Amino acid sequence: MTHPESIGRLRPRLLHAALDAAERGWAVFPLRPGDKRPAITEWEGRATTDRERIRRCWTYAPYNIGIATGPSGLVVVDLDTSKGPDDAPPAEWAEGRVRDGADVLRVLRERHDESLFAPDTFGVRTVSGGSHLYFAAPAGVELRNSAGKLGWKVDTRAGGGYVVGPGSVINNRPYEITRDVPPEALPDWLTDLLRPAPLPPQKSVSVDLSTDRRGKWLQSAVNGELERVTSSGPHRHNNALYVASIALGQLVAGGELGEAEVTGWLTAAALQVGQDQREARRTIESGLSAGAKRPRTVAA
Repeated sequence: MTHPESIGRLRPRLLHAALDAAERGWAVFPLRPGDKRPAITEWEGRATTDRERIRRCWTYAPYNIGIATGPSGLVVVDLDTSKGPDDAPPAEWAEGRVRDGADVLRVLRERHDESLFAPDTFGVRTVSGGSHLYFAAPAGVELRNSAGKLGWKVDTRAGGGYVVGPGSVINNRPYEITRDVPPEALPDWLTDLLRPAPLPPQKSVSVDLSTDRRGKWLQSAVNGELERVTSSGPHRHNNALYVASIALGQLVAGGELGEAEVTGWLTAAALQVGQDQREARRTIESGLSAGAKRPRTVAA
């Protein structure tokens, strides 16, 4: 964590960096000072390019900068580094002089990209020594976050995700722009590798608890929250899932519903709209935990 006195002196620079990102058309939101974690809830829906809102926010506190990749029309490839001798590449990447995520991307490019040239796109050096490559998201394809889908030490952030923006500071080390050019279009071969699998056959996600008046109320409540998820628009799925998880988490905490059943219902709804299962489970767990702080029961 960056020392409070040091981070306070960075306030004007952080404000400038947030405004610079917004000027590029990227929707920003505050991260905790000296940290990677969001300072607000429902950050994807609240991310903004509005200069006055940004000024008010970053004048209030020296927040780091989060860039919501979905609303910003970005796909960011996160190339991480090895953590040491015990963090060796798995067998499929053991050959080809692979030492980190940048090497994995090089091998992928050699396999799929005839030009073999490194991407000429906006780049940021992270505090861990890795890099973020910013690409313009392809039209007509809703890409989501991925973890290791492309290979060892390579993650991506797209719909439902965010990156720590340039200018942010953690442990007195900044995220620095390494190539200041407009993001180029995500290459077709990368789009193909990241393209989500076809959605399962569309069918209603609902439950039947209507054995009595109380059961009918619970059925209506559950199905209403599941519909919140399945009817959510692009880039709103994760937010809708979180809100639904809070609402049903209150009923779980009140003893009206079982946590395992609710988790299963919400997961099915999330998969119906194409969310990654691991990402959905994390969101559900977080929402249920928040809902548990306000238990709710149903009158007999």
